[in-house]
Amino acid sequence: MTTDIARTADEEQIRELLEDRAAATTARDARRFLSSCAPDMVDFSLAPPLQYKGPEALDQQAVEAWYATWNGPVEVSLTQVEITVGDDVAFSHSINRMHGTKRDGFEVELWSRATVGLRKIDGAWTITHTHSSVPFLMDGSGRAALDLTP
Repeated sequence: MTTDIARTADEEQIRELLEDRAAATTARDARRFLSSCAPDMVDFSLAPPLQYKGPEALDQQAVEAWYATWNGPVEVSLTQVEITVGDDVAFSHSINRMHGTKRDGFEVELWSRATVGLRKIDGAWTITHTHSSVPFLMDGSGRAALDLTP
């Protein structure tokens, strides 16, 4: 049975993992991004209509190719992070903001609702699946650039 102190420590470790993953994307560091993922990660997806799904997409070459579609800095921030912890499994729900400029010069602000599943392996939390719902993209002025609502 997990105590309140252990649960708080687990929540803090998960929050740090998620923040480091966001920082890895900001730094466009594919190895650091992938180090948070379990080798047998079962799902990496974006909700329709983007239809991006793995785990075949989760290799360093694919992540680096995706990072290369951005021109200049990419800023990633997490808000409203909610973490639910069991003995050796956990879920995180958050609202994520990604802002940057694509190679074609188009400034993108992408907001998503992310669900991340984790499991504890050898005392450390590892991401086993992640699913993001992207309701819309914003242009640099804050206007909806592309309505992705299904």
